[in-house]
Amino acid sequence: MPPPETALERAEELAERVVPHRRDKRRMLVIVNPYATTVSDRLKHLVVYALQGRYSVEAVDTEARAHATEICREAAAEGYDVVVAFGGDGTVNEAANGLIGSDTPLTVLPGGSTNVLCRTFGIPADVVDATEHLLGMADRFQPVRIDLGRAGDRYFTFTAGIGLDASVVERVDAHPRLKARYGEWFFTYAALMTFNRRYLVRPPRVRAEIGDTTLDGVTVIVQNSDPYTYFGRRPIRICEGADPINGRLSAAVLKRATPFEIPTLIPRLFANRPGAVLRHRQIEGFQDLTSLRVVSTEESPFPLQVDGDYVGEFDELDFGVSPAALTVVS
Repeated sequence: MPPPETALERAEELAERVVPHRRDKRRMLVIVNPYATTVSDRLKHLVVYALQGRYSVEAVDTEARAHATEICREAAAEGYDVVVAFGGDGTVNEAANGLIGSDTPLTVLPGGSTNVLCRTFGIPADVVDATEHLLGMADRFQPVRIDLGRAGDRYFTFTAGIGLDASVVERVDAHPRLKARYGEWFFTYAALMTFNRRYLVRPPRVRAEIGDTTLDGVTVIVQNSDPYTYFGRRPIRICEGADPINGRLSAAVLKRATPFEIPTLIPRLFANRPGAVLRHRQIEGFQDLTSLRVVSTEESPFPLQVDGDYVGEFDELDFGVSPAALTVVS
């Protein structure tokens, strides 16, 4: 018989062969984004059934923006042993914001198109492989604490962006079906359209105040970990020195975006070489930051994304880092 090929078939096979253990089980809450790219009801039920072999599992669907944050606050108060964010990076971000400062650890099941934090944790990007990983985690359950970046009153796990990348995320989020169907290729299309239609004409201009340095630009990237994101399996690296356990942030400022500069920047984004992006003449990089401030230099506000989730527009924004703010297990 040929091996199962689809995630659903493989999840069924996994659920059938998991043998429940008799030992006391940790209480696990699985928070599911039912609108995530790869999540279906059947797959969710199979994953939960498989996890019940090693954990005492409850599952709840999110119903609106920020619902995962509310659920996680309640889970921490009720003493769950672990919370699983089953969705994309936006779901993970909301869950992290709900567990800040608690001892309840967060872990991840990939349900989105990119799953940056999932990969950063060393959890497989395939949902069935990730479920097996979480089953094995029951025998090596060792929570650790990581830092979180902060943009205003919103925390982020790996990145925040002002300007072009936030505008791209806003455009992608407005078309969830295209995002689910075409993944990173739709991001590429959205980036080209956003740049040509907005940033060539009148980009939002901002001023970054970083220590004693003041720098004008059109885009600011702030990272709490590396990489910035992925294109398929290829990591996209921008800032250097970003690490979720060093109590510091890294940042990069794109000073200008013109038809002559962007074509020379794109190959550096895909080069996957340390410092390739920061050596571009229109990019200024910063490391070992505990804070920075970004303000609009014109009447219109600038857009913001955190962990690949568009959150709105602002006239000014303070960034910081909260050391050891989140407990995670992987």
